Amino acid sequence: MHNLRGILLVLFSMAAFSIEDAFIKMLTGALPIGQVLLSVGIGGIIVFGALSGPSAWRGIATALAVPQVALRTAAEAFAAITFVTALSLVPLSTVAAVFQATPLAVTAGAALFFSETVGWRRWSAVCAGFLGVLMILRPGTDGFQAEAALVLVTVVAIALRDLVTRRIPAGVPSLAVAFHGFLALVVSGAVLLALGAPLVRPEPTAWAWLGAAIVCGTAGYYAIVAAMRAADASALMPFRYARLVFSLAIGVAVFGEHPDAMTLSGAALIVAAAFYTYLRERKVALTAVPAE
Repeated sequence: MHNLRGILLVLFSMAAFSIEDAFIKMLTGALPIGQVLLSVGIGGIIVFGALSGPSAWRGIATALAVPQVALRTAAEAFAAITFVTALSLVPLSTVAAVFQATPLAVTAGAALFFSETVGWRRWSAVCAGFLGVLMILRPGTDGFQAEAALVLVTVVAIALRDLVTRRIPAGVPSLAVAFHGFLALVVSGAVLLALGAPLVRPEPTAWAWLGAAIVCGTAGYYAIVAAMRAADASALMPFRYARLVFSLAIGVAVFGEHPDAMTLSGAALIVAAAFYTYLRERKVALTAVPAE
């Protein structure tokens, strides 16, 4: 029963994140990208600041002095810039499909930079997954969109964020880490505004989209945290890929996108490779074998 509750929370979270992406994509057509990031970041800070209460503010303030938290926040800021820029230029379905390669990048990064043992089976899965990315991006062909490569940059930045998160000291509260994730949006938005387009007065529709994006983003984050506490991670992981399904559906229904067979095949290959990598990691952990 606990796993069922966790699965429902994950599905809700993935739907919320997909809807948030759609609202952000619409917002980038009405406001500068920097203003979108700044506004969403401020909204998230207000929500999580209110949820944490005054007793937790000291921990939030001191967390940034932890090198791992500072590096994580920097990676989050860079990822936010590239991801939202990609959303503004590239179909939502393409962004969502390439983004599914993140677990593969985490596996590769753990092996290359943190000396974690990754056997040939998982390396093969990583290579297969990035072949799926190439099928979607199609460099060197008429269908290639250079802007879509921004999603791949986002994948690398998010992988760095996740790898660094694993090494944050246990004494740093999770809420403080989440708070600084939204602070990263504020910083990245402010930098883009300083370097580019000035602030624009939002129209009522843009205000509504902005409010909806903040609600979906914070609700999705809260739901995923609640899910991880309510159920086994192994039961939840496969349902994270529902985000791709939701994003594809929104892309078709809201933005009139029509992903071709190559894009869908590449997305399927990425998801299959990532899921296989997860299964291998789980098997290695259960058997406690140092090499595959």
